[in-house]
Amino acid sequence: MQCVVLAAGEGKRMRPLTARRPKVMLPIANRPMMEHLVVAARDAGITDFIFVVGYFEREIRNHFGDGSSLGVKIAYVTQRHQLGTADALRVTAGLIDDRFLLLNGDMILKSGDIRKFCRMDAPCVGIHETDHPQDYGVVTVEGNRITGLEEKSEEPKSNLINAGAYLFDPGIFDLLAGIKVSGRGEFELTDALDTYIGEGTLRAYPLAYWLDVGQPWDLLDANEGLLASIHHERHGAVEDGCTVPETVSIGKGTVIRAGTYIEGSCVIGENCVIGPHAYIRGSTAIGDNCHIGHATELKNSIIMPGTKIPHFNYIGDSIVGSGCNFGAGTKVANLRHDNGSVKVCGKTTGRRKFGAIIGDDVLFGINCSVNVGCLVGSGSRVAPHSFVEGCVEENSVIR
Repeated sequence: MQCVVLAAGEGKRMRPLTARRPKVMLPIANRPMMEHLVVAARDAGITDFIFVVGYFEREIRNHFGDGSSLGVKIAYVTQRHQLGTADALRVTAGLIDDRFLLLNGDMILKSGDIRKFCRMDAPCVGIHETDHPQDYGVVTVEGNRITGLEEKSEEPKSNLINAGAYLFDPGIFDLLAGIKVSGRGEFELTDALDTYIGEGTLRAYPLAYWLDVGQPWDLLDANEGLLASIHHERHGAVEDGCTVPETVSIGKGTVIRAGTYIEGSCVIGENCVIGPHAYIRGSTAIGDNCHIGHATELKNSIIMPGTKIPHFNYIGDSIVGSGCNFGAGTKVANLRHDNGSVKVCGKTTGRRKFGAIIGDDVLFGINCSVNVGCLVGSGSRVAPHSFVEGCVEENSVIR
């Protein structure tokens, strides 16, 4: 069976993290989120993939190549203008010859679910139960038949949502040809689904596990879950006097220097220098070529490649882009004094503890303070002893 993965969009809600990469390439447990999805589909028996790419497509092509590193075959098609899911699927028409799986590239599934899903009759939609259906497209069902589909609604008719996983046969392309532009200015795949619903032929498959990554803080939940379940490997060097449990992965060329204490499930990439005397707490992922130095503490965070956090720093419950540098003594707050839910640019994260979202190539001087719920745009420069809060635009200078 072929598998089409939709990966053409930017993911604007993930800014500034998507300023230089598509959403599907954001790292979770030191792998792009789409790689976790592809590996799950591969382990379910699928080896023939078609990636629909667009925004910063070279990042996807350079990472995955022809798929041989993962034991699969990958073909690419480009959606020149992001005009909706139906338009994205239409560009694959000449490459599809039988029943196929269609997956949004920004979610996490398990291989067992994918294997069972592929045994269903087409057309079929993967559905999932959620406690906040108002954030998704909601479906209503009778038995295993889908009877209704509505886009985001403040008063959803059920707690079952369209999970973005589909099983189709080539007949879907006849329906796509007749789809008109929606009120949002896009060609919507849901219009084709409405035709199937009217015919009474659209089936539902309840996914046992589904993790959506819609907002930047969702990366932390996904990271925590995957770090707790992956197989950990140790390739780097650990000096005497360190505490490093078996639940920590260490990449090639990395050195853990004396006095460093690591706890919980963590992953550290290749060619990193950790310590001396660093403290890394659970559910932290550190990318390649990072330096986490003396008396620095990290907790439940994602640190992307090439970032330096070298002296007397604290970062908790945060996402930090690539190529950043933190001056000595710079710290990120992660807890409101009233213990309320942290907000980022007016959006509630639903998290009692959340630090900051920091884009790529952000440079901090010494002894800066970054307030809880702060968002710092890529390329920004922060002078020593600055207090940073709220939403900072890209390439800003804070004095």
